[in-house]
Amino acid sequence: MAAVDGMTTMTTTTTEPIGISNLPNQRHRIASRTPANFTLMVVGESGTGKTTLINTLFRTDLAPGIDYAQRYTAHLDKTVEVDVIRAELEEKQFRVNLTVIDTPGFGDYVNNRDCWSPLVDFIDDQHESYMRQEQQPVRQNIRDPRVHACLYFIAPTGHTLKPLDIEVMKRLSSRVNLIPVVAKADTLTPNDLARFKDRIRDVIHTHSIRVFAPPLDAIDEASADHARSLMASMPFSIIGSTKDVRTRDGRTVRGREYVWGVAEVENENHCDFKKLRSLLIRTHMLDLISNTEELHYEAYRQAQMETRKYGEPKVKKVENPRFKEEEEALRRKFTDQVKLEEGRFRQWEQHLIAERDRLNKDLEMTHGAIKQLEAEIESMQMSARAQRR
Repeated sequence: MAAVDGMTTMTTTTTEPIGISNLPNQRHRIASRTPANFTLMVVGESGTGKTTLINTLFRTDLAPGIDYAQRYTAHLDKTVEVDVIRAELEEKQFRVNLTVIDTPGFGDYVNNRDCWSPLVDFIDDQHESYMRQEQQPVRQNIRDPRVHACLYFIAPTGHTLKPLDIEVMKRLSSRVNLIPVVAKADTLTPNDLARFKDRIRDVIHTHSIRVFAPPLDAIDEASADHARSLMASMPFSIIGSTKDVRTRDGRTVRGREYVWGVAEVENENHCDFKKLRSLLIRTHMLDLISNTEELHYEAYRQAQMETRKYGEPKVKKVENPRFKEEEEALRRKFTDQVKLEEGRFRQWEQHLIAERDRLNKDLEMTHGAIKQLEAEIESMQMSARAQRR
């Protein structure tokens, strides 16, 4: 027994168990009774395999097929949309309310200025919705719409991240658990893919882009080693396929068949699909949910509480008190600049008027001198005529 800061701490060892070791079993029953809510956002250019990967991850047709005529019509609109797909999955008495957020139209245009705004606004709106529910008197039926993970699909160019990728990843990483993936990894050779991933890691480090890192378990060394292997593989190289194909050795696997062989989805020598699935579903889904709660949602809540009172609606960006002083300062600076330019214009105008008056006087004097010369010439001519007579 010891006393620390007025509190008594006692350590005892009993011969008979008291039941603490059954806490994992209790958690197992609670988890099986209450379905988990998990929201996954996929962001990337059209044609990078977002829909195929989602269907491959959950082994079901969650996302519908692509209507190319509709896609062409959407491209004419030049807008980034947000599609919401909801499903309830159950496996061995465990249920998950899954929500998939797709972003058709992202990065598909020549001018992609501010194309990330709908994505950022959507994530912030989900935080806002959850915070408003927390502030209600009755909170038994709170629905969690927050985005717990964002898969950012990188086109397999083999070079490096594009400026658009860097800008969007920086903005998303401060709001959601960002997980970069290299789409269609079977289009690159193993050496090119390794170099491509190294270049992406360098850019991510240089621009301080925060990607999700699974926590390291200080007690379970095997779990910690698994988390390290996941981080070493990021960005994950992905091959998506919902079709079963037959390999040359007679196995039936999910993959893509080529002339040279089969690219297997769940073969770790071919891609990182199994590691991504483990990160999202099998080993770190609860870490993604808790990280959303403790890091991203708390950052949003704190930022909002600093600018408004409890229970007030969200302040619009143009009405944000933080920007009012800057707006007023810019307005004063603009007004002063206009006044300064007006003063310079008046001085220039007065100078032009004075110069005009001087030139008019010079013109009048010149005109008078010419008249005088003409009179003198006429007088001389008259004198010459008189002498001839």
